[in-house]
Amino acid sequence: MPFFTTSDDLEIHYQLWEAESDLPPIVLHHGFIADSDIEWVAPGVVRFLTAAGRRVLALDARGHGRSAKPHDPARYGEARMSQDLRELMDHLGEHAYDLVGYSMGAVVSLLTAAQDTRVRRLVIGGVGAAVVELGGVDSRVIGGDVLVDALTVDDPATVKDPAAAAFRAFVDAVGGDRLALAAHARAIHQRPIPLADVTAPTLLLAGGEDPLAARPEVLADALPGATLRVLRGDHLGALRDPAFVTELSAFLDAR
Repeated sequence: MPFFTTSDDLEIHYQLWEAESDLPPIVLHHGFIADSDIEWVAPGVVRFLTAAGRRVLALDARGHGRSAKPHDPARYGEARMSQDLRELMDHLGEHAYDLVGYSMGAVVSLLTAAQDTRVRRLVIGGVGAAVVELGGVDSRVIGGDVLVDALTVDDPATVKDPAAAAFRAFVDAVGGDRLALAAHARAIHQRPIPLADVTAPTLLLAGGEDPLAARPEVLADALPGATLRVLRGDHLGALRDPAFVTELSAFLDAR
């Protein structure tokens, strides 16, 4: 299992599926609580892309999966995760890459594409107008002290907010490090993202019943050259709509 060490001395786990292709690798960045196996391997996204002949890389963000899990909020935030991703591309010597991010990973990917001209094509999902209005994931649906409290309380039965209880149940189901995840929840990106600096052609995939991707057309309109596709399902369901991977693959196969 390969790891690389970031500039602030954390180990980040990644997986690489090699293939012979004249297109750059596809880099997959998961959302909050999930990891590369949960978000990309288990639903068959990696299998679909590799079967199409693409080279694929998926990483576990700090605080997630098999990567390092400090408990200090100063070590977190999507901007720091974006730096990790760019450092990994430097480490691997990649001169170009296609980037796919979902939910938290979409924010990481937008921050990356706004700075890194190596991003050839960009696909984001699980986000909507909140990226424009708040600068990140929609903390109006769930965020702040409510989420932090749900992640840090000993007894999950005491969590009364339904959305927070669902997040806590997800963490417990996957065996996540609650204190590491709470540290990131305290540091989520909530300031303007220079969306006009994203020069890569962009595909936005949003579930029609996803409250975290509400009004996706607002985000699509703010991105130069963006295409919006609305899929079936809520935040987790949209990832499993067969159209998610077919739309993603067709967009990334363009030259």
